[in-house]
Amino acid sequence: MKKLKRIFYKKNILISGGTGSIGSEIVRYIIKNYLPKQVRIYSRDESKHFFLQKEIEEIGTKIDVKFLIGDIRDKERLDKAFRDVDIVFHAAALKHVPYCEYNPFETIKTNIYGTQNVIDLSIEHNVEKVVAISTDKAVNPNTIMGISKLMMERMIVSSSYYIGKSRTKFCVVRFGNVLNSRGSVVPLWIEQIEKGKSVTVTNKNMKRFFMTIPEAVELIILAASKMKGQEVFVLKMPEKNIYDFAKETIKKYGKGKKVKIKITGAREREKIVEYLYTDEEKKLMVEKKNFFVIFPNSKILRERKNNY
Repeated sequence: MKKLKRIFYKKNILISGGTGSIGSEIVRYIIKNYLPKQVRIYSRDESKHFFLQKEIEEIGTKIDVKFLIGDIRDKERLDKAFRDVDIVFHAAALKHVPYCEYNPFETIKTNIYGTQNVIDLSIEHNVEKVVAISTDKAVNPNTIMGISKLMMERMIVSSSYYIGKSRTKFCVVRFGNVLNSRGSVVPLWIEQIEKGKSVTVTNKNMKRFFMTIPEAVELIILAASKMKGQEVFVLKMPEKNIYDFAKETIKKYGKGKKVKIKITGAREREKIVEYLYTDEEKKLMVEKKNFFVIFPNSKILRERKNNY
């Protein structure tokens, strides 16, 4: 904790996608636990800005919080937001698989071109640290969203090769499904239960890794503390059978009512089972109590495997 206090103390912190489920929780966590100089919330959604600002005002904080409307695709606007920034949490992304499939180039513009803007400006402004948020769908991807997030990971990790004299260090945090995030399955199930509808499950054998929003944010903050550059941090998460998880949700929120489960069938390209890392990554990985660290090559693995 003391080390974290030093890392964030009097620093200017920018969170891209700062009004989203993960981004806004990073904001809350930082202003509650640390004393940065300024927190900049960068997001294109003015309505989410409005509600998050009201929430922060009710909580009360002495930290200078700025609400910046902008898109990571817009490099000129992003450049202004990056001035004098020390630490960046890059959470902005298009993440819903069906919409990414239907709008592939929009996904590329945000998840790939937008990430390159973040990389370029981090180096140009001599940002100290960049922590980028990824997903287990980047592992052996077969969807536009997964492929774009794998590209994002590789871009972030490889960016360290051309930073020149900049001090900037980059790392990735990869995790699975985040419980109760926007668009996640549990809020949908609860809504279906409350409306007296059947709970929809795609496949009885489908499995996913789950974590809570606070768990996700704690790993992100931990990565910011421990990173040396070029790592992919992967949280150890419980794997749940979706059908069994739906039954647990019905038991918890159904108030004793009989609620049916409707099998809808997996969507196109949807995997039955997800993975946290590939077989190749396992060879470049060290295991810790609560997380894994994947390195870009064997040389860095040998040099750093005992540093976490």
